[in-house]
Formats: sequence, C-alpha cells, structure tokens
Amino acid sequence: MPSGRRPRPLVRPVFHHTTLATLKLDEMVVFYEKIAGLEPVYYSSGGAWLTNDAANHRIALLALPDLRAPEDKGHTAGLHHTAFEYANFDQWLDNYLRLRDEGIVPFLNLDHGMTMSMYYQDPEGNGVEIQVDGFGDWAAGKEWMWASQEFGDNPIGVYFDPERLVEARDDGLDFTEIHRRARAGEYEPAVKPEVHLPELW
Repeated sequence: MPSGRRPRPLVRPVFHHTTLATLKLDEMVVFYEKIAGLEPVYYSSGGAWLTNDAANHRIALLALPDLRAPEDKGHTAGLHHTAFEYANFDQWLDNYLRLRDEGIVPFLNLDHGMTMSMYYQDPEGNGVEIQVDGFGDWAAGKEWMWASQEFGDNPIGVYFDPERLVEARDDGLDFTEIHRRARAGEYEPAVKPEVHLPELW
C-alpha cells in the first residue's frame, strides 16, 4: 500500500438503509409494517420508502420494470437477511407473540450468544432477523465475539423453540436465566431447521 494511504475511512459512515427490488410491492409494504413497524414516507406504484425511526427511510422497495422471479433464491449467494433489534427481551418476545397471533412465524430461531434472533421471510423470500442483544451492551457483546472460544467454536449458535421461551417467561424466569438455558441447549426444537432461506419461488 502506498505510503500515507489509510486502509479505511478516517471518518466512518453509518449504515442507513437497504433497498430491495420487488414484484410484490403492496405485499412487501404490508409485511414490513407488521414485522417491524416500518411505515411509508413515500409510496407510489413505482416504489416505497419505509422507516420506523427518525431516518427518512430504512428499507426502500423498488418495483422496477422487467424484473424476473429469482431461481433457487434460498440457496444462492447474496443478501441473506436484514436485522432489526429490540431494546429488551420482553419487547422482543412480545413481538413474537403478536406476529404469531397474526399467522407470521419465524422459519429459524438461533441464540448466537451476542444476540437471540428469530428469522422471518418477507413476501419476496428475503430474510428478516428480529433480535435482542444477549449482553445488553454492544461493547460487551463485541468483546465476547472477539475473545471467546465459545463463539469461535460455534458462530452460528444454538437453536431454540420460541414457544419454550414463552413458557419459561410465564414460569417466572428472567432473560439472563432464559438466555443461559438457551445457550445450554435446553430449549432446542424437536427438529432443527435449515439455516438456508426456504425457497418461496
């Protein structure tokens, strides 16, 4: 590398949004409002720009002309999922119950250690992760990922059944204990699903 060149920006930009091309614009707008409270700032026949915070948009949906349906989308290279994070365990689990009662259920649930995560699919087959921080502190979670042998040995994480988390909370267990037990494999489902996105096309 030439002298004086920096390997990364001196001031790092902050991640702002993801843009998805879609054949199912109206269904996608409805889905993202349900899954994470994203509402259109602008919505037309050609696209929609959605946000759930102070930003002008976090997800852009473009109904581009001449789009083709993907082939074997769940097993090809590319974006696997976009993630949203809840501030605490109760909000996260309550969101699972809200979506479940509307017939929207995750296809994959993993305790990664630094997060507990449920994975959904939008109408186009794109993954959407809804997570809660496992440490309640991003610095602590980052340190754990970097330093722990546990993460190095199993970066994917431990499968869990969200209904068993609901039962554990109803029995009076707090997040710390539920997280510990999930990491120990106490809430694993009877059948472990594929990590691949299910093929919807």
